[in-house]
Parts: sequence; C-alpha cells; structure tokens
Amino acid sequence: MSDTKKRELVIIGAGPGGYAAAFRAADLGLKVTLIDSEPKPGGVCLYRGCIPSKALLHVAKIKQEAEEVKNWGLAFDNPKIDLEKLRTFKDKTIKTLTDGLAQLSKNKDIEYIQAKAEFASEEKIVIHLEDGDKYTLQYENLILATGSTNIDLPDIELDHKTVIGSTDALELPKIPEKMLVIGGGYIGMEMGSVYANLGAKISVAEMTENLLPNTDQDLVKVFEKEHAFAEVLLEHKIEKVSVENEKAKVLLKNKDDEEKEKEFDLVLVAIGRKPNTSSLKLEKANIAIDEDGFIKVNKKLQTNQKHIYAIGDITPGPMLAHKASHQARIAAEVIADKQSAAYDVRSIPAIVFTNPEIAWCGLTEIEAKEKNTNYKVLKFPWSASGRARAIGTANGLTKLLIEPDSGRILGGGVAGKNAGSLIPEISLAIEMGATAEDLALSIHPHPTLSETIMEAAEIYMGGATHIGKK
Repeated sequence: MSDTKKRELVIIGAGPGGYAAAFRAADLGLKVTLIDSEPKPGGVCLYRGCIPSKALLHVAKIKQEAEEVKNWGLAFDNPKIDLEKLRTFKDKTIKTLTDGLAQLSKNKDIEYIQAKAEFASEEKIVIHLEDGDKYTLQYENLILATGSTNIDLPDIELDHKTVIGSTDALELPKIPEKMLVIGGGYIGMEMGSVYANLGAKISVAEMTENLLPNTDQDLVKVFEKEHAFAEVLLEHKIEKVSVENEKAKVLLKNKDDEEKEKEFDLVLVAIGRKPNTSSLKLEKANIAIDEDGFIKVNKKLQTNQKHIYAIGDITPGPMLAHKASHQARIAAEVIADKQSAAYDVRSIPAIVFTNPEIAWCGLTEIEAKEKNTNYKVLKFPWSASGRARAIGTANGLTKLLIEPDSGRILGGGVAGKNAGSLIPEISLAIEMGATAEDLALSIHPHPTLSETIMEAAEIYMGGATHIGKK
C-alpha cells in the first residue's frame, strides 16, 4: 500500500526534539506529519526519562530534607512510603503533560501518526502501524529525531524484575533492602539517589576512577560529601550477574584484579545511552554516520542528504533534551527558508539532578586541559554565602573559567542546592561574550545563591566581598 500524497515535512520521533520541530514548523506555515510509536507526543524524556525521574527525585529530596532539619530543631516521624501513590503521582504528571502536547499538536493542525518508520529510499519511508499494516509515504523534507536508547552490558541479561534498566526503575517495582547501581553517570546517580532516599542501601559500581568521570571533580566532591549511598566502588568491573530465588549474585573485580561476590535484592544497569538509529535503515537513504554511530550534520543540521535533517541524541554532542529542542527550532527554520538559521552554540548547560545538584556549562577544566586552552579558574565556596548557610547548603561551590587577559567567561560550574537554576546565568554570559567584570558589576539580589556567581567574578576584580583576597 502507498499513500500517494507527498508530505511537505515529515518528522520521525516525537520527543523534545521532534515535537518542538513540529510546533515551530507549523507556526512557520509548514504542513507537518509527526510520527512516533507512542500514542501522544513526549518521547522517552517525558514517558520514561527526564520528567518521571524528576518527579521521583523531588519526592526523594523532600524526604532527605525532612531528615536534615532534625539538626535544626524540627523533627518529623519517619514517613510512610506508599509506592502505589508514588506511581500514581508520577503517571498523572506524565498524562497531564502528554495530553497537553497532544492538544497543542491538534491545535496546530499537525498530522500525528502512531507508528514506526524506516527508510525505503532517499525520498520515501515505510510506515509500520501497530496492527501490522504498513505503507509507503513520500516527503519533501524529513527530520530525524529518534533520540537514544540504553546501552546494554554484554553477558548481563535484564530480567526486568531483579536485574533492571532505567525504565524499569522508574516503575518503582519495590524498595529493596540492598541495591546495586552499575554505572556512575547521570542516570545511575539520579536513580540511585531516588532509591537511597526511599530507604534502600545503595552500592554504586563504576569502572573508572571517579563518579561522573567527564565532570570536573571539584563539583562532584560536593555531592560525594552528602550523598546517601552505602558504598561507592570505583574502578570495579562487573564480571558476572546471576539470579537465584529473586536475589542477584554479582561478581566484581577491582583494579588489582581481586574478585569478590556480593548479593543484592535489585541490580540497576545504567551505563549510558547510544543513538537510536538501528531500526531506521539509514543505508537505504545513504545517510552518513560517524565512527560512534551518530548522524553527521552541518550547521544547518542537514545530513549528507540535504533534504534530510537530524537533531538531538542521534547527532554528535551531549545527549540532552534541551540541545534537541534548540536544534529542532533551527532545523524547522532552515526548512522554512530562514537564511540566518544555524546551529552555532557556545554553551549547553548540563545538570545532574541529585541532592545536591551538579551543573556546568561551556568549557570544563577537563576539556581546557585536553585542548591546552589558557584559562584561569575563579572559585567561590558557599561556606562564605549567608543564604547557603541559612538553608544548610554550605558545602556548595560556584566556579568560573575565564580567559586570563580579557576576563571573558569560558565556562562555569555550580554544585549545591538548586544548582540547576543558577547555571543558566553563566551559560547566558558565555553566549553573550560577557566578562567576569560584567558579572561582578551586575547587582545580584541579597540574600540569594545567585550572589555566589557575582562573588566568584569579583575575584577577577581583585577580591570577593566575603572571602579573603587571593
């Protein structure tokens, strides 16, 4: 079967990149067809990622803070955890947001097709419907926004009961007594924090020498001082996982090749994500990918086939929803003939939503050293912040990376309570080419944590108000 009507713009994938591209394109007057396997827009981020995990992290954070204030003279009884209500809260959040996106799609006259799609040629795709039917569809322009998928560990099979992935973890199957998180990256840290604050004894196994290995470690150390994990096993490899009587026996090997076996009630595999392109049959459209499996794009986000675009996690760079949604608007504008549209960013903020949060943007110290970039680092400890002291987050840190001669902001990082809400100011400064002097001379409200950014910048001017001259 073939749908002979040629679509003006087809978008495959309705996550933060896909639906943002669809909405922008529709606003610019294009006729849009949006294709996704889910019944409504939202993608992995909304259904099984960013949003449900943050809903659970919020609950876990409240519980952790309730325990912390005991030292301030405010004591609560131990909270009763109702997993069914927690799941209902999470699911209601997802439904409210996906319903809203579906209504927006309808209001913008977007054709939404619940299906899977693959290339038949450079000009056609095959639509696979849920009932088994399929048909071909022609297009003038196409945007690929299929996101990413979990990386599996070879030789470790998920049974989705005792050995689970991040999607399973969001369903809160149970609060185990002892749980192993394999992987010390974003997902492992966030989901480990959820389960730890709900009462599980969490062990984290990471094969490198640091948690969040590509993150400046002075920021990570703030989290390490306060995390709720029972143990962190760095430079440990997982040799074997076996399940018997709903218990997981895990054989671990450390850097000295010493092996030990541990038993857990639940094992979460969270070692990262990879581009979700395997089912697209890119070869039929002759679309080029790089050595890591990402689709190659230019600044217009065009692939080597100029009428086919790619955005989000399937393109090189950080796998972040806000990168995808930004690229989405660019791709839509290019297709709508906005000549100035191009993907050219200096800063993409990244946030790990643990408690405390860790956030950074622009150039990191790790990257600066790798690139032999000349830089100076300005650090303001939150122990010198009145607001941080008042709300019990004095372990925090704000740092800026600057060009030594000009003072131009190259990068920055924040670790501490609500770090994710502070990082956009530094990111904007980088995008605007601002200097440390610009930040230092901008009046920041008192008493707020935003002052830590101003005071870090003041160091470049000769000394911050609340710390000694360095």
